[in-house]
Amino acid sequence: MACIAASRADIGMMKFASLCLLFLAACDSAPTTASPQPSVAVRTTGVDAAALRAAVDAAGRLPRLRSLLVLRDGETMAAHVFHDGPPLDRPVNIKSASKSVMSALIGIAIERGVFTGVDQTVLPLLRSDAPRDPDPRLARVTVGDLLSMQAGLERTSGENYGRWVSSGNWVRYALSRPFVADPGTDMLYSTGSTHLLSAALTRATGRSTLVNARAWLGEPLGITIPAWPADPQGIYFGGNEMRLSPRALARFGELYRRGGEIDGRRIVSAKWIEQSWTPRTVSPWSGQAYGYGWFLTDMRGHAVRFAWGYGGQMVYVIPDLQLTIVMTSDPNGFRDTGHIDALHRLVADHLVPAAERGA
Repeated sequence: MACIAASRADIGMMKFASLCLLFLAACDSAPTTASPQPSVAVRTTGVDAAALRAAVDAAGRLPRLRSLLVLRDGETMAAHVFHDGPPLDRPVNIKSASKSVMSALIGIAIERGVFTGVDQTVLPLLRSDAPRDPDPRLARVTVGDLLSMQAGLERTSGENYGRWVSSGNWVRYALSRPFVADPGTDMLYSTGSTHLLSAALTRATGRSTLVNARAWLGEPLGITIPAWPADPQGIYFGGNEMRLSPRALARFGELYRRGGEIDGRRIVSAKWIEQSWTPRTVSPWSGQAYGYGWFLTDMRGHAVRFAWGYGGQMVYVIPDLQLTIVMTSDPNGFRDTGHIDALHRLVADHLVPAAERGA
């Protein structure tokens, strides 16, 4: 019995030793740190074909839509014209999407030393058109305030737009508006603010905004920038009425998606894009955040930055999905938030899921 007991003990010890060896071997092959390993995000490419077809079908049912361009990581996934719209390479009126282009020009001007930065006040450049005895707050309005629609001056958009563009001097009229908020506070969406930037850029460079736009964006991007309307003094309209084709808008969107560099050429600084896409204020109309000339929102957990022109002239940039989406619409239709909501849904409910799934 003693011999049998000893044998059982030996067998038990052998099993224990084996388990120890297996444990030590496992420990030797395990990571030396106890911290969890980061998960690796799966990056999709292309877009889901069925979801894209559904998006195009939905787009075709929007009577005011004229074009749709969808690019994924620089590759065109969809290019469509609707309802007898013009060809995709023909310039169209992009309305207030011009403000995003104007923002790019200001960022380039800062990088080139034309302006010292967003904190530079604009009154010294525009003093010849300022009121004789201005509100002291006018001297505090900065480049950044104008870009983010926080100048504090009474709006020249909406119900005030007609009186403004009918005036003999748009810059003087915008500067003479009463203050309804302190500079740097409330968002007061006003095309006059962006026009003041066009005037400041013209006077600081000694060249028209058109010449600057062609030299700083048109030539390096390889896009055509035709002349657009100017005010009675010859200052090109800052923030409205610019003409760009849908394909040119796609190049502009791609420039921002790629951090300011395209085809191996740096055009806009990455820092400026980051600043432009930093929330500065919130629109009292849409509830969406606003940066420097760009609206900011999110769709299905993805950050979306978009240029928005009256009637539905849109450039959506969704960086983490490598998406650039351009839509142009009838620019002469009545004001209709339903159409804009439909464009947002087209992106959120169709195109974003198409990219999430990938090809």
